[in-house]
Amino acid sequence: MESATVVLYPAPGRGHLVSMVELGKLIHNYHPLLSLVIIITPPPFETGPTDKYIKTVSATIPSITFHHLPTIAIPPDFSSDIIRLNFGIHELYNPIFHNTLVAITEKSTIKAVILDFFTNAAFQVSKSLELPTYYFYTGGASGLCSFLHLPTINTITSGSIKDHQNVYFDVPGVPPIHSSHFPAGFVDKNRPAYKDFINTARTMAKSAGIIANTFVGFEERAVGALRDGKCIPDGPTPPTYFIGPLIAGDNQVDARENECLKWLNSQPSKSVVFLCFGSVGVFKKRQLKEMAIGLEKSKQRFLWVVRDPPPDNESELDSGGKELDLAEILPEGFLARTGDRGLVVRNWAPQTAILSHDSVGGFVSHCGWNSVLETVVAGVPMVAWPLYAEQKMNRVYLVEEMKVAVAVNMAPDGFVTAMAVEEKLKELMEGEEGKVVKERILEMSGRAKAATEDGGSSRVEFSKFTESWTSIN
Repeated sequence: MESATVVLYPAPGRGHLVSMVELGKLIHNYHPLLSLVIIITPPPFETGPTDKYIKTVSATIPSITFHHLPTIAIPPDFSSDIIRLNFGIHELYNPIFHNTLVAITEKSTIKAVILDFFTNAAFQVSKSLELPTYYFYTGGASGLCSFLHLPTINTITSGSIKDHQNVYFDVPGVPPIHSSHFPAGFVDKNRPAYKDFINTARTMAKSAGIIANTFVGFEERAVGALRDGKCIPDGPTPPTYFIGPLIAGDNQVDARENECLKWLNSQPSKSVVFLCFGSVGVFKKRQLKEMAIGLEKSKQRFLWVVRDPPPDNESELDSGGKELDLAEILPEGFLARTGDRGLVVRNWAPQTAILSHDSVGGFVSHCGWNSVLETVVAGVPMVAWPLYAEQKMNRVYLVEEMKVAVAVNMAPDGFVTAMAVEEKLKELMEGEEGKVVKERILEMSGRAKAATEDGGSSRVEFSKFTESWTSIN
């Protein structure tokens, strides 16, 4: 029997890679005879270590092969804008990607090519080879509504979104989005990255289908808008498949040895607030100290992951690589005063395992979509504290639409006071709004688990997705 292959092409960055690998695992589970090739582009910027993760996946699932593209020289005049670079690097790699696909087809039949939206440039390559091409949108249905509707906003809006201060934009399937809540790449028509997003949204509309990492019962109104074609009013919407939640577990964590999990074992049920802001976002010293003051005043039990702050003149997406002593970062005496009810850990913690622990009763999150799904599955209510990218929009969906989070009060520059931290932690853990959110997240947790059982909505959607290309000769 002729061999068959599915090619997956994620963007650089651990979050995008892990999500794509989880999709690959799901395909493997239901179609074990298929070969899966995941294309790895050398990242043109710091994305966090992935070598150990890739080796672990390769060792445990031999059917998944990682194909590393060679490093190429980036032209000296190429944009340093990180979003433009993320899109542009794959334009430079198109000739190599073409040769890679051709080499695969000499040994196997490529049933499908699955792209990340940042690898959009590869669409022209796969289509030129007449290969069924899909997009894996690593966010949810609500975010996909906004993304696919961006070309329409572009057409009907004079000037840039950033020029329309204090204006709400109507997007089918989601609450109105304030102009200040759009990602930086969406708001300036003169920024090269803006054109990348517009082109990608238009190209996705021409694909064989879009896969979203969510489940129908979590984002019902957004799912309805996508299925009804409301987000792309001037043309057809491709088939959209809602197959989540796809979540990577902490497989290498030993609960008996991990400091966080051992500490949680000694805490009362649902009593601990977990604070963690992803693998990229960090806070400056001033914000960390304010956060510590709010934590202390709230009197709540807490487990807090503190990443090294950037130098004062650097971006909050870059720690600068210098590890500081906690005494240099946090208020004097904070650790001693809160040691009976709090634990501070440096840089990393096993998030999935922590969220699933019985002692955790709340999660202060940056609203990254992978973290959102992990929280929903675990049934832990959130305090929404967005930092970058699409996270402000995610906050709107989580607070106003899904009602599984409360929003921390933020200044226009993103700064959060100690009083705001104290207020929202108390509200989440003890208040009436927190009670409502807890009930809602437990309902969504039940829906998430039902969706991924045999016969559940996500498994039905996944079957429809695979049937769309397995039937191709």
